[in-house]
Amino acid sequence: MKLKDVLILVTLMIIGEVVFILPFVILRIFRPTFLTVFETTNLEIGTAFSAYGIVAMIAYFAGGPIADRFNPKKLIPFALLMTSLGGIWMYTIPSMTSMIVLYAFWGASTILLFWSSFVKAQRILGLQTGQGKSFGLVDAGRGVIAALMAFVAVFLLDHLIPNDPDSVSYLNLKCAFQSIILIFTIFTALCAVLAYFVLEDDQSSSPGFNMKGVQSIVKKSVIWKHAIIVLCAYVGYKCTDDFSLYASDTLHYDDVESARLAAITFWARPVAAVISGIIADKWLTSKTIIAGFIITAIGSALIASGWMVRMEVYLVITLTLTSVAIYGLRGVYYALFEESQLSLKVTGSAAGIVSVIGYTPDIFMGPLMGVILDHNPGALGHQYLFMVLVGFSILGLLVAISFLRNHLATP
Repeated sequence: MKLKDVLILVTLMIIGEVVFILPFVILRIFRPTFLTVFETTNLEIGTAFSAYGIVAMIAYFAGGPIADRFNPKKLIPFALLMTSLGGIWMYTIPSMTSMIVLYAFWGASTILLFWSSFVKAQRILGLQTGQGKSFGLVDAGRGVIAALMAFVAVFLLDHLIPNDPDSVSYLNLKCAFQSIILIFTIFTALCAVLAYFVLEDDQSSSPGFNMKGVQSIVKKSVIWKHAIIVLCAYVGYKCTDDFSLYASDTLHYDDVESARLAAITFWARPVAAVISGIIADKWLTSKTIIAGFIITAIGSALIASGWMVRMEVYLVITLTLTSVAIYGLRGVYYALFEESQLSLKVTGSAAGIVSVIGYTPDIFMGPLMGVILDHNPGALGHQYLFMVLVGFSILGLLVAISFLRNHLATP
């Protein structure tokens, strides 16, 4: 790879994760802390996520043609800048009603102008590196960035509050959490500048809306199978939001220890994405995804059984291996576009259509998790949640097998 391609790759790694730090990653690491500082419930958080998801569904569909029409060099930096402005609002610790509005705003800033352009940029990079490696390397880099920021965030929380986290006052915890939000808000804004100066003009952009291209995409059955695969894999990704709270409720970890466990599982992501990307190019992406769903189903079934609650070491190992499978799926599921034999010119539109269905968990998983966890305190609620993941993993496995058969049957 040329130096310019390496710079683009690294930039995609950074911005692909940073854009979601404020809406999702902070909460994934600090869910117990978030519940305390915002004085809220899992259901209210889930409602905010639903507001994000509803706006995102519209934005996915509209954002696909926009990505094929306009230059990502301008769209992506603007999206990052708007997302950082939302971070300033979050810093004020607004009411949950305001947070619902904020998450709706983030649904537009992170999806409409960002997501499909980001997917298309990865596929363009894959023309040089291979599709599996392109998507896998970018997601691995995103995982490293997420893990590093998780480490920094836990370090900050650990040093901004008293030595005994269990005795910290509400005011001290709130100030510490605000500092973390502000740091990542500034970092997101700086990444907008980085994207503007590093990303190149997209030469495949069309001057108008390609309706014929969209119609040809909709007629492909593999696109709808692709969408269901993404949906099932994304349910697994949403369930990783529960890891820190799971540790708090079942292993009785404090806020710092819970965040530390969540941070450890973050490191599974870059390893899983690189390995799955390499395997996908040497094997087949659909076969790699089949293996990922099998591992996810087995791991979640073990956690859902409740047998491992008293075996802390084995439970942490199972959580980590399940994370590897979930992140491996996430790393390569967009590489399925190559097996679908889609033209590069309609990649943005295809990504939009797949994402409309694939990311519906942004709408229903938040409230579902809230209802399950709030109405079943302790370990039982988490067991029910992982049973849900088992069901979606099996569905994803069956659809992935069908996708593979369709690919093998295509001359």
